[in-house]
Amino acid sequence: MNPLRSFLAVFCLCAVLLAAASPAQAQNAAPPASDTFSPSTSVPKDARTRAQVHTELGSLYFQSGNLIVALEELTIATSIDPNYAPAFSTRGLVLYYIKEYESADKDFRRALSLDEKDPEISNNYGWFLCQIGREKESIAQFQRAIKNPLYQTPEVAYLNAGTCFLKIGDLASADDYVRRSLRLSPENPKALLQLARISYQRGNYDAAAQHLKDVVRLSDPGAETLWLYLRVSRRLNDAQAESSFAAQLRRRFPDSPEYEQLLKGNYE
Repeated sequence: MNPLRSFLAVFCLCAVLLAAASPAQAQNAAPPASDTFSPSTSVPKDARTRAQVHTELGSLYFQSGNLIVALEELTIATSIDPNYAPAFSTRGLVLYYIKEYESADKDFRRALSLDEKDPEISNNYGWFLCQIGREKESIAQFQRAIKNPLYQTPEVAYLNAGTCFLKIGDLASADDYVRRSLRLSPENPKALLQLARISYQRGNYDAAAQHLKDVVRLSDPGAETLWLYLRVSRRLNDAQAESSFAAQLRRRFPDSPEYEQLLKGNYE
């Protein structure tokens, strides 16, 4: 489906749900007293529904890159229902991207305090911690998510953990976790790219090149992939491939940090 149509469809659905949960409508068709509150949180059901809708809207705006509106929607969600953990977790991600790290950490911890068993929250918090240099803490969060038998996408936490292990130079653990992710999702280009990075750091350039071939086969290569492929080709003395990847970086990603490194000759 066209992404714009998909967004509009969800937006319209959210609008309908918001209208259905509005105070005016509630007055016309009040629910039985026994249905007024959610047993698990003692929050009015219409409030929980509206918080969920605003969280979904915030997620959509976040995914489309509109961070300000995303933050507004998620803040509305937390105001409507201060006990709705996903709203705090998602807002934590948005706050990270606008570099409000202290506030982001507070939101993640709030989300975990509300629902410590939610593996998505643990994975998101782990990702955040890894990004801000708290790698050891992040690994614990990833492992917490992975151990949850109800987690529907453990391959994501495995990959995030592997990426974080790579960041701190633990190549053996990085390799182990990324391969676990690939066993669950065999043709994930993001995982294959991490394997290529691990192979490169180990000096296994032939393996790195093979993983990168798979990445290019499965996805449109970004600046990070092209830059790594260029350096692998350089190590393999493949001048033609090196020149080709340099040209692609220059043409497609002239403002990227990777192209800036190429201009400076910083290959490592």
